Amino acid sequence: MENQAKKYYDELHKLSYQAHLLSGVSSLISWDQETYMPEGAASIRAEQLQALSGIIHDAKTSKKFSTALSKLIDIPTGKINIKGLKKPEVAAVHAWHRDYSKEVALPKKFVEEFTKLTSEALIAWCHARKEDSFHTFAPYLDRIISMNREKAELLGYKEHPYDALLDCFEPNATTSEVDRLFTDLKNFLTPLIKKIGALKPADSSFLFGKFSPSKQMEFGKKILDSIGYDMRRGRLDLSSHPFSSASHPTDSRITTRIHPNSLMSNLSAVLHEGGHALYEMGLPAIHYGSPLCEAVSLGIHESQSRFFETRIGLSKPFWSYFLNPLKKTFKGPLENVSLDSFYKAINQVKPSLIRIEADEVTYNLHIILRFELEKALIEGSLKVRDIPDAWNAKMRELLGVTPKTNREGCLQDIHWSMGAFGYFPTYALGNIYASHLFLGFQQDHPDWETKVASGNLLFIKKWLNEHVYKYGRQFSSKELLEKATKHKLSSTAFIDYLSNKYKKMS
Repeated sequence: MENQAKKYYDELHKLSYQAHLLSGVSSLISWDQETYMPEGAASIRAEQLQALSGIIHDAKTSKKFSTALSKLIDIPTGKINIKGLKKPEVAAVHAWHRDYSKEVALPKKFVEEFTKLTSEALIAWCHARKEDSFHTFAPYLDRIISMNREKAELLGYKEHPYDALLDCFEPNATTSEVDRLFTDLKNFLTPLIKKIGALKPADSSFLFGKFSPSKQMEFGKKILDSIGYDMRRGRLDLSSHPFSSASHPTDSRITTRIHPNSLMSNLSAVLHEGGHALYEMGLPAIHYGSPLCEAVSLGIHESQSRFFETRIGLSKPFWSYFLNPLKKTFKGPLENVSLDSFYKAINQVKPSLIRIEADEVTYNLHIILRFELEKALIEGSLKVRDIPDAWNAKMRELLGVTPKTNREGCLQDIHWSMGAFGYFPTYALGNIYASHLFLGFQQDHPDWETKVASGNLLFIKKWLNEHVYKYGRQFSSKELLEKATKHKLSSTAFIDYLSNKYKKMS
């Protein structure tokens, strides 16, 4: 029976492997679309992606695939129907079943149309953002929201249509659960921000000026090397919006966005995307094509980027090592800056307009804003034409600032053009997950600050590999976090982290 189980498992894995190869090709041409593709190729690229999405959908929903899957699990009930599978294989089969159920719920025509629409919308968003012209992007967004509503109905949900979309990025999470969590965060963050705002702000003027783009890229690569990012299996490029794109553990690419007058913008983005890429590089390639070589969820993925960007990259030990190399690279205003002054400057809390440049205290309010707007758009209580005004009103309510343009308001993020409704909540979940993971990391490495201050950072990746990367989708998000820390998941670790850190800095 064990040999038969292995035979059936290998048969399914082989079919899935072929589908993953095609998905990898799709990822590569999507990466090219956002980096090096000639502007004139936009139309044919949309058709290429549309065609590929149909082929991939066919591969994942074919009779051959369903037959192979049904030898291992009863498709209607989701019960394993064969003995002899190992625990990781059982987990993989359940994940395959979940994915198959979602794929067959979406007709091929819908998948192709949605892919073509979002490919066109991405180009439209780039132009609209550049020209600060929301009305030129609005028709695309209107169609994307309409198709997301249809997607929710096709996938099914119990309470709210947004549940179906959220579940695509954070399995088993619900709108009501996120609502409660975000309400708790708002109740904690709002008074904390007011308390910090009453203090004398740290001098951060030396972080703004003329910083050579080429030197910024050079220093970004230095940081990536220090955390273990392998340039033989990745690369760093420029794009309108920083992102990470992986087609295989041996090909995990990242991009950044250079602000020649803002030093930390690029460095934070590089650490953030580098954290994503390390996760993809650390997944076990031997299981490529199966769920055991896939990220658990977008929330866990985001925990990896925030782990490096905030918990390490905004720490005093990190800059006690990297500040001197930074001074050598960018002379002038940084020359006489002390470590303490630099640390306070990069951790300054101040409500701002741009999410990816927000400090770690106000950041989550940006996510809450997007979540509340997305939910309203999907349920129909907010119209696309009213987004700019609704966005600005929420910014005033949550952060006390108002965008002067749509470019620095509702057009700043790429996600809606990608059709990724349900994605944004995972950013806040990622912060909570990262702090929860840090409990286990600190338990195992109580001397982490000393190691980081000496420039020794590779042990961080090693710990994450042992507790996150190597498992793929063997465990759920909550199971993985509890396994790594021996504590049940809660937002306590994140709240305690912010409270303690900013109490010491006041």
